[in-house]
Amino acid sequence: MSNPSVATPLMPAAFIGHGSPMNALEHNRWTEAWHDFGRSIPTPRAIVAVSAHWYGRGTAVTAMPTPRTIHDFGGFPDQLFAVRYPAPGSPEVAAEVAEVVQPTRVAQDRSWGLDHGTWSVLVHMFPKADVPVVQLSIDAGASVDEHVAIGAALAPLRERGVLVLASGSVVHNLRMLRFDAPTGGFDWALEFDDAVREQMTAADPAALGRLTAHRHYRLASPTPDHFVPLAYLAGLASAAGQRADVLTDGPTMGSLTMTAYSLAGAAA
Repeated sequence: MSNPSVATPLMPAAFIGHGSPMNALEHNRWTEAWHDFGRSIPTPRAIVAVSAHWYGRGTAVTAMPTPRTIHDFGGFPDQLFAVRYPAPGSPEVAAEVAEVVQPTRVAQDRSWGLDHGTWSVLVHMFPKADVPVVQLSIDAGASVDEHVAIGAALAPLRERGVLVLASGSVVHNLRMLRFDAPTGGFDWALEFDDAVREQMTAADPAALGRLTAHRHYRLASPTPDHFVPLAYLAGLASAAGQRADVLTDGPTMGSLTMTAYSLAGAAA
């Protein structure tokens, strides 16, 4: 493993709208974009994943050498429950995460693992599961602005060859799903997704928190768990003086959007 004190070219970063867990098994234009992103970037030294599905009290990072694959869903085919993503963990990188985000306290967790917000994406990006992965939890008690600040604090990891990968959904309202509209979106969902796109690709992505006042925010995010991961990419963008690029986009089932964003790499 490389020396974290040695500067390397700035690693790209990304936020992925991960959609249904079935995307782990499917090949569609969204999963192809995830695959292509993984092929287009330098092989990371490690991955720090921020998943909507580890959302609770406080902030923690997985610190075990061998994280388990978590199947945190129900009602899906046996084939999906059989998926394993056997990437190694990295207690070393977990310690680095805790160090760079101070004074935010980050607990060293040895029980969680990799949930589907992480592995359903990584099976396409890095199918060999040969890059170490740690997950960073989301503190449900923190504001969007506070999550932006944590994202900005992670910026030094990009200089150490670490890929920060956030995973959630800009629009995520499971109560209003339309299973007969696999590529359709409600007008309110498209309007909110467009407002987020305007903010993320503008000069100040760090102002993402202002969109919690948008007239459709409560419809788009009845709970903030899937929206908040985007704040980490907004923080990284702000720290590097970058604007995000749209990696892929589009609605699905009316009340979900698959929009994904990336930050380009650069010389450190």
